Amino acid sequence: MDLHQLNFHHLHYFWCVAKTGHLSRAARELHVSQSALSAQIRQLEERLGEPLFEREGRRLRLTDAGHLVLGYADGIFELGREMLGRLAGRRTGVTWLRVGSVATLSRNFQENWLRPLLADPGLRLTLESGRLEDLIARLLHHELDVVLANDAVPADPKRPVHCRLLASQPMSLVGKADVWRGRTLRVPDDLHGQALALPGPRHAVRAPFDALCATAGVSPRIRAEVDDMAMLRLVARDSGWLALLPEVVVQDELRAGTLVVVGVTNALHEHFYAITALHRYRPALLDGLVGAPPRGDRAG
Repeated sequence: MDLHQLNFHHLHYFWCVAKTGHLSRAARELHVSQSALSAQIRQLEERLGEPLFEREGRRLRLTDAGHLVLGYADGIFELGREMLGRLAGRRTGVTWLRVGSVATLSRNFQENWLRPLLADPGLRLTLESGRLEDLIARLLHHELDVVLANDAVPADPKRPVHCRLLASQPMSLVGKADVWRGRTLRVPDDLHGQALALPGPRHAVRAPFDALCATAGVSPRIRAEVDDMAMLRLVARDSGWLALLPEVVVQDELRAGTLVVVGVTNALHEHFYAITALHRYRPALLDGLVGAPPRGDRAG
């Protein structure tokens, strides 16, 4: 069957019966006759081509197909309640927060940023990554609530988004502790001929780093160019090369002592931005992460 053939009214009746376990009790709560309720569930079973219940005395027991359908129905009707709550300007039992992040963004930064929400039992998270332009398009179509990026998005009346600076961190050189502990290098002066793993050409700091080296007349030996910060972290940990990255990317390795900071440059910073759309119905809990919405972006 096609989706347009699915009767969501019948699905709701099934959901109510599955929750109560009794046809008669569900009929009373739904204010319909027991025979009418039974007939509509039979129609749903015929459409799906699977029995959803088996009788067990006076109770109804879900079949394997019934358990599967119930899991999907729970999600459908929970989202329906959340939608109505968002439109009414109140929070319901579950808040769905949809976060997009560019592929070059540190996953450690993203987790640190989200950590205040992770203990919330009413939070449902969707985390996605992709190209900045694609993520912003989805943001404007209400498919995402916020986009995390390491590039600022300029104001554009044709693309009504708000870009807020969340944090900024200088770029550091890190290396394996058993090789580099107790040693320091000046950036970029001491990097001539040094084996380096660098952010890829698409990363916001790469062009400024190359310009910094060119101005100083320094030519490092580039061993790896890595767009993904999680992969650059692994390269820093497992190779003998120095890696250029913000310390948040390797925070766990620095705490554990497997990596050490060899040099820091205040001439290069990674910036972390939150981008939100100017619409009414963003989740209110987002304000605690990015601040109150600007005028015209009233949270729902």
